[in-house]
Amino acid sequence: MRHGQPQKLRKLALLAAFAAASGLAMNAAHAEPKKPAKTEDGKYLDADGHPTYNISDEGKKVDWLTYSGYRRYHAECHTCHGPDGAGSTYAPALAESLKTLTYDKFQETVMGGKQDVNASENKVMPAFGGNKNVACYVDDLYVYLKARADDAWGRQRPGGHEDKPGSIAEAEKGCLGS
Repeated sequence: MRHGQPQKLRKLALLAAFAAASGLAMNAAHAEPKKPAKTEDGKYLDADGHPTYNISDEGKKVDWLTYSGYRRYHAECHTCHGPDGAGSTYAPALAESLKTLTYDKFQETVMGGKQDVNASENKVMPAFGGNKNVACYVDDLYVYLKARADDAWGRQRPGGHEDKPGSIAEAEKGCLGS
């Protein structure tokens, strides 16, 4: 071998390893979406009966709650929690939190607020139970953030979406008092 060729081979090997690792990471970021266990009154539900997402058309179309949750999140939550649930220096990444946070604990936190105070930090999330723009759409927010947490939906605005089911429209009217 000529002088310099082993170094070129090492660079090529490192480049190939990096490319392979990047490809694996990209595939992991877009996991196959979980399928809902059942539907009820226009909502998709998981095996525990909690609302969940439904991604269809090869990942291009979302259910109504995921779409609405995206819109509500960016209207009410992203100021503190960052775009797409990615977090900020001010508040945690909800797309990470929902990997372990239960549906009931999510609802409790959103509606009643949360305060973690210790010697090094003072984290406070206000209660949103009195804010109809949040309280009436807590399931929508959960479904959107759960899709983000499960890597079923990326950091983009949903393009296609299902129509709003009549049962969801009626519940919305009842909650908003219209």
